[in-house]
Amino acid sequence: MLQQRTIGKSISASGVGLHSGKKVNMTLRPANENIGIVFRRVDLDPVQEIEAKAEFVTDTVLGTTITKNSASVMTVEHLLAAFSGLGIDNVYVDLKGPEIPIMDGSCISFILLIESAGIKEQDSPKKFLRIKKSVRVEDGEKFAEFKPYDGYRISFEIEFDHPMIKNKVTQLSLDFSTLTFLKEISRARTFGFLKEIETLRSKNLALGGSLDNAIVLDDYRILNQDGLRFDDELVRHKILDVVGDLYLMGHILVGEFNGFKSGHDLNNQLIMKLYSDESAWEEIDESEIKDIPISYWTAALGKI
Repeated sequence: MLQQRTIGKSISASGVGLHSGKKVNMTLRPANENIGIVFRRVDLDPVQEIEAKAEFVTDTVLGTTITKNSASVMTVEHLLAAFSGLGIDNVYVDLKGPEIPIMDGSCISFILLIESAGIKEQDSPKKFLRIKKSVRVEDGEKFAEFKPYDGYRISFEIEFDHPMIKNKVTQLSLDFSTLTFLKEISRARTFGFLKEIETLRSKNLALGGSLDNAIVLDDYRILNQDGLRFDDELVRHKILDVVGDLYLMGHILVGEFNGFKSGHDLNNQLIMKLYSDESAWEEIDESEIKDIPISYWTAALGKI
């Protein structure tokens, strides 16, 4: 039986918020079975708790923000991707600040932080969310969809009118596992375009962005001196975002996600549309999966 997981001990880190530009202190703490991922704004009086659930998403402009009782946490997707990648079901995230620190723009720093804290298996069985029929949302030519699949597969394609992107691989499909996530996805960094930065900062976005925590492109080239970590790093990062956004369902997916130019908004719309049709999904545990994919054994047991 695959068990739920938490971290072995409390562990802290600090960094700058990508959009707020403010220093944030963050502490991850173990949580009991069936608690889920809970963000706690400990800098507020009284402390405000926000569960990592799709229904609490309130803003999806260049990141995913969750809000409850007027308290918000911005840019939760990279940390959630790390929890998903390592199969962490239950944890408290204590924050002294309004945003998850961006670190290097990927989620590898969060992976290392969690591994330093250790991973503890718990007594309750791990839950899965199985897609029973296709669900799709669209915005012009953009789309995101779920399809039934005996496993967890993510396919994504990006399209930008930029010479450095046109000459790279812009489509990627993979079957999710901890090994695949760590090797292929976790180090992929967020990205943005130089020509948009002034507009973003006028809207109080990207105030903490720099070449240390994002891939930045001007009209012709990539400005980061070290270049890309992968030829297709941009589409890999979009998959990282999807993994984080989908973990707002609170369970590992048994199904397939396909996205074309989708972002946090369409990802959340897809989850909410899925939830609105109770015939399209079901919550299950391992005993109800006839042939559990080997990828889930890898992810759940943490064979890194």
